[in-house]
Amino acid sequence: MHWISLEELSQQPNLDPLLNLLTLPVRPESELAASSQQILASRPDLKTVVLPMLVQRFPELTEAEIMVIVGIPREEIRHTRAVQDWLAEGRQEGLQEGLQEGRQEGEAAVTLRQLSRRCGPLAEATTAQIQALPLEQLEALADALLDFQGPADLASWLAVNS
Repeated sequence: MHWISLEELSQQPNLDPLLNLLTLPVRPESELAASSQQILASRPDLKTVVLPMLVQRFPELTEAEIMVIVGIPREEIRHTRAVQDWLAEGRQEGLQEGLQEGRQEGEAAVTLRQLSRRCGPLAEATTAQIQALPLEQLEALADALLDFQGPADLASWLAVNS
């Protein structure tokens, strides 16, 4: 068995593209663009490997920022199966978040309208406090307001449940 240091390997000139690929996780950020472009110049088929490696190394960067580091035009990689799967997953997550947010906003609007009829006009601070409630608490408030006699009941409920 022979151990190889990736840091030492990355210092060698004219590495085979596959060996160069292995060094991407340990290379200084200043060398990533040149190394990535060198790999892809000789092995364009490795685009679908280089990008995920850099995504894992730099989770805080956007896809566009990583594409700039690698030097791959976005149009060129968008058609790959991996990127299509990532985009579909992101759209699904965004849809779920949007639905949840819309449901919460709708529940808050209905609850505020009913509270205004039951308790009279609400102060801006009270309205903001109710809009900030999680969906479960908004639903509980919507149920509880049916028993409210006036603004004091709302104030008591908010004091206990906020």
